[in-house]
Amino acid sequence: QVQLVESGGGLVQAGGSLRLSCAASGSTFRIFIMGYYRQAPGSQRELVATIRPGGTTNYADSVKGRFTISRDNTKATVYLQMNSLKPEDTAVYYCYVKDFRDYWGQGTQVTVSS
Repeated sequence: QVQLVESGGGLVQAGGSLRLSCAASGSTFRIFIMGYYRQAPGSQRELVATIRPGGTTNYADSVKGRFTISRDNTKATVYLQMNSLKPEDTAVYYCYVKDFRDYWGQGTQVTVSS
């Protein structure tokens, strides 16, 4: 079992920055993929970015060049640095971790005002 604790998020003006963190605990030695998804009101949950143990990353086209995902394997923690935020980035952001199954964080609200 893996437990996830998210931090970060909040309210920011367009063009601003935020940093999300997600710390995993429990059976973390089997974690493979770490990342973030987001869900805006009335929309489906969508991929934001993922990162593999060796550092290979995958980003949604909408955030490429603005968001950076990283991870600290020694701390079983994933980070999402979000720059040049836009109102359309407003959503609940969910941490995601995969070993033999999928785990989700509790979600953190990111609101970008215009």
